[in-house]
Amino acid sequence: MKLLLYFIVFAPFVLGAQTLDSLSLNFEEYISYVKTNHPIAKQGFLKIEEGDANVTKARGGFDPKLEGDFNYKDYKDKNYYDKLNAKFKIPTWYGIDVLAGYESNEGLFLNPENTVPDDGLFAAGVKVSLGEGLFINKRMADLKKAKAYRNQTKAEQELILNDVIYNASIAYFNWLLNYKNLNVYKRFLTNAELRFNGIQKQVEAGENAQIDAVEAEVNLNNRKLQLLEAELLYNKAILELSTFLWTANNLPLEVQSNVYPESISSPVIDTVLNIESINSQNLDAHPKIRALNFKTESLLIDQKLKANKLLPKLDVQYQFISDSYNEFNTYNNQNYKAKVNLAFPLFLRKERGELRLAEIKLEQINYETQNTSLILKNKIAAVIFETDSYANQLQLIEQVNTNYEALLTAEERKFFLGESSIFLVNSREKSLIDAQTKYNAVEFKLYNSKAKLFNSLGVLPN
Repeated sequence: MKLLLYFIVFAPFVLGAQTLDSLSLNFEEYISYVKTNHPIAKQGFLKIEEGDANVTKARGGFDPKLEGDFNYKDYKDKNYYDKLNAKFKIPTWYGIDVLAGYESNEGLFLNPENTVPDDGLFAAGVKVSLGEGLFINKRMADLKKAKAYRNQTKAEQELILNDVIYNASIAYFNWLLNYKNLNVYKRFLTNAELRFNGIQKQVEAGENAQIDAVEAEVNLNNRKLQLLEAELLYNKAILELSTFLWTANNLPLEVQSNVYPESISSPVIDTVLNIESINSQNLDAHPKIRALNFKTESLLIDQKLKANKLLPKLDVQYQFISDSYNEFNTYNNQNYKAKVNLAFPLFLRKERGELRLAEIKLEQINYETQNTSLILKNKIAAVIFETDSYANQLQLIEQVNTNYEALLTAEERKFFLGESSIFLVNSREKSLIDAQTKYNAVEFKLYNSKAKLFNSLGVLPN
């Protein structure tokens, strides 16, 4: 595959006027490169990194924290006070913080409550939230929401990649359609040239009327015009396809004129796009539904946090104190310090309002999930019906093509025997051209409907 892309990109510059055999680019190789190297596909992977970064950020709420403050005052050669207070805090999952500290104070005008032994005073204990924050608190909620968001970003990344592969598939099918049409017009231009040259010689020999040569020339010019139009559409399809091909170093690739698409079949598309087992597809596993479910999970966590704020804020802090940090028997209930902090809004209007807003957001996301689920279900059913219809149409048009081929062959034989006219031959040929391009168009629609099914299912390619 690397050799193929080397020729696609560099061959025109390296080989110059030398002749290079044509190279094919099959659908599976093409999709593999799009999936791996396309910038939008890579951008989707950044969504996952964003989710991981948010989890790391939320885990920071449980990081141990070291704090300290030092106050010193000296005035007129007198040491008014010299105070050192160091703290160490370990937050835990529930509303409990493990605390440790060291306090050393001295000075002539020190507040009596700050008097400590000469070696300082050590403290160890806990801070507990007995009301608001006991079962759920902000740091706990932030981490849970970050994990839900990380899962949401994974689903969103799948949607981004799915859209890129869908658009890239349409570009490949369009390239294939125009390549097939181009070959049709090349074939019949060759036929028209041979026919015109033959009739021209017969006119010169007096075996045909001049009007037959005019008829053949009109047909020849029409075929040339059709070929020019087909070449225009084919070149536009190549440019569109090139927008999806990139190197691993983020350099765009340009598909050269000597590269052509390989013919594909429905089973190959089903395998590459991973739509072989559509009947067992669980809509709950759809990335769009999963993303909404994880968003709902995040809103439920937020609702619980808002409901928890209806409780009174009651924080209790208890610490054993000792003048010797390494003698554990000195840490007892004879030496301690305690603190109680109580706060409770009388009307709770802010808290009740925030809770109601959280409930409204939940109701909205539930409605959105239900609606999205129904839309996806109906869309998938419609695309499956469309795919089956195009498959049946393709079988009928294939039979029509076979019949038109037989009619043209018969008309050409009759013309050779002098029992038909160039007008009838051209008419039969035009019908066959229309039938073959119609076949290509319906095949393109069938492949497009399979790509739409892939997009509707939200799956990723194999």
